[in-house]
Amino acid sequence: MPQERPWFKVWPRKIPKTLEYPNVPLYRFLKDSAEKHPDKIAIDHERDQISYEELDALSDKLAGALADLNVQKGNSVSIFLPNIPEFTISYYAILKAGGVVAPVNPLSKEIELNHTLSNSDARTMIAHESLYPIVRNVQRGAALENVIIVGQRRRQNTYRFRDLITKHAPQPFQTKIRPKQDVAVIQCTGGTTGTPKGVMLTHYNLISNAIMNAHWFGWSSEDVVLAVLPLYHSWGASYMNSTVYIGATLVPTTRFDPESVLQLVEEKKVTVWYGAATMFTLITNHPALTKYNLSSLRCVKAGAAPIPNATKTRWDSLTGVELILGYGLTEASPETHNSPPRRVKIGSIGIPIIDTDAKIVDIETGTKELPLGEAGELIVKGPQIMKGYAKSPKETDKALRNGWLYTGDIARMDAEGYFYIVDRLKDTIKYKGYSVHPAEVENALYTHPSIKECAVIGKPNPIAGEIPKAYIVLKKGATTTKEELIEYCKEKISPYKRIREVEFVTELPKNTAGKILRRTLRNDESHRKARQTYTT
Repeated sequence: MPQERPWFKVWPRKIPKTLEYPNVPLYRFLKDSAEKHPDKIAIDHERDQISYEELDALSDKLAGALADLNVQKGNSVSIFLPNIPEFTISYYAILKAGGVVAPVNPLSKEIELNHTLSNSDARTMIAHESLYPIVRNVQRGAALENVIIVGQRRRQNTYRFRDLITKHAPQPFQTKIRPKQDVAVIQCTGGTTGTPKGVMLTHYNLISNAIMNAHWFGWSSEDVVLAVLPLYHSWGASYMNSTVYIGATLVPTTRFDPESVLQLVEEKKVTVWYGAATMFTLITNHPALTKYNLSSLRCVKAGAAPIPNATKTRWDSLTGVELILGYGLTEASPETHNSPPRRVKIGSIGIPIIDTDAKIVDIETGTKELPLGEAGELIVKGPQIMKGYAKSPKETDKALRNGWLYTGDIARMDAEGYFYIVDRLKDTIKYKGYSVHPAEVENALYTHPSIKECAVIGKPNPIAGEIPKAYIVLKKGATTTKEELIEYCKEKISPYKRIREVEFVTELPKNTAGKILRRTLRNDESHRKARQTYTT
């Protein structure tokens, strides 16, 4: 870390700027918490409550079973599960067996599952019984040797999860792990700007990020952490690791429903809640927000996408709990920035966290550091930065340069070291030579009282190159017109940035972390153009 950075002036009290991270396998978090808090509830899921001692023992047994199935050091094991206790058991069992966790989005279809398995070279999979039809269809082509099913039914050529953790002896953990070199997880990127890539995260990457997060927000073993983000996702897994590291309680939920989640916060007395920006937008527009007692909450954080200013303001005023903004990406395990508690700036992702450096460089060369306030590419450095992309040396060399991770996000930094995401580099709209950043246009649209959600993309245009087009989801019972919204934008932003087209939709495409998929909207526009060209 450099001696001086602008953000050190606003650094949170009692939080160190640097830490020592243990050079141990990631599963040591679980071993240590089982020794310190054996009877503490580690996972509280619906009717199931699992203590740290039980979680450690169950993952020991599954690790032994995986070893008997010839899972050796460095072998990938795929987890194809929703947010249930078996996910956490499987995650740590794979690591204990010396394997590599390869999580799969439980919403994946056959093509997506094949791609993920190809990236990780997984030969063993742990899947939920409801997902077995998809697994069965790809099993032969993907060369899966072992399929373990979480569920009641016995299926041909598979193993039952319950049988394995009942019959097998614990794994003795004789595999030697080199935390800084050995990969713990191959995590697929969100695929929001192209084909997903397999991000290789080492034990040390994940250990450092989990510890950074817990220290930044002052987590303790008394915390109750809501796992509403999918655990297969890098952010969900990150706070799962933080929970286990500190010996707190994880409350996973399998689906996001605003009222059900609010009820869960009240019933379980949740203290920590991390969620996607779109989740909080939906919740702040839901009448149930003021129906439940949320007084147990002490740390609420939004990420995965820029959050509308109106959403944060409304959340803060209605709940009395500050909505903290942060930033990360899969390649960084994933967190790199957080807002200092009680020093949140509207629209900012905050400052670089413990042991993390960041700067803004010019897009053309990628080397020249830009002055304060000027927009360029955000690059970051720290112990949480990935080892590289699996099977993609060229992509790795492009993303990792001289120890820095090039994020592909356009950002700027103010005089106090707060960073502001302007947009994705690949999302930038080129209108008559001008650069238009969709997030800026979306923030203007979100101030309109009728808009619930929106997304802006560049639509190909033979004269302008691209024109800004907005996809709009209206609030229930609200009305407006395309013409009114176009005029509304004229009053809010520069002429070249305003929207030229509007399309009303019932919902926007999102990944399971709640991030709006602008790429899907752009692809839809391309398909429409192709159809029009064909019919013409």
